[in-house]
Amino acid sequence: MSNQAHWNHVYQNKAPDAVSWFRPQLNTSLDLIRACTLPTNAHIADVGGGASTLVDDLLAQGFTQLSVADISAHALVHSQKRLGEAASTVRWIEGNATTCLFESGSVDLWHDRAVFHFLTDTNDRAQYLSALRQSLKPNAYVILATFGPNGPDKCSGLPIQKYDADALFEQLGEGFTRIDQRTEIHTTPWESTQEFTYILVQFQA
Repeated sequence: MSNQAHWNHVYQNKAPDAVSWFRPQLNTSLDLIRACTLPTNAHIADVGGGASTLVDDLLAQGFTQLSVADISAHALVHSQKRLGEAASTVRWIEGNATTCLFESGSVDLWHDRAVFHFLTDTNDRAQYLSALRQSLKPNAYVILATFGPNGPDKCSGLPIQKYDADALFEQLGEGFTRIDQRTEIHTTPWESTQEFTYILVQFQA
């Protein structure tokens, strides 16, 4: 089964709040976004954000240029239905994060909670990071979150790569300045816990 088929199957057969990574609000992400003090017309790209509620909160805060990208069209549909008429103000992109999904130099803030840790292949990580760099404006911000060292070895039946903050920052390579880092203990819908690592960086290249 391809990655796209896998994730479409997940979102066809499970409600968005019935998957392990679901949170009713992405509080850590929202805190880090607030720390960036972006204007409301900044282009925020939520990569792998298909059924996430982050877009709801950003719309409520007045942001007007929001893009949500996901490999699963079914995940995107969940958010579109949830938002109703407000969905028309968001750009929805079906695609793989290892390809360029945004115009070159167009993104003010790239947010990824739990896509990068699925990239266990070196070439996939390189392609993702190339697409990220190409998409960012000078001085843009990146929020990257993955399972931490004490997180699970698999998610949704797939192997993952775990990172602490130093290892995650190292993956980005030259041209980034680290601003903040967080460890979050996420509680799943069935009351188990998962460790997440977050970093906030700024692109200087």
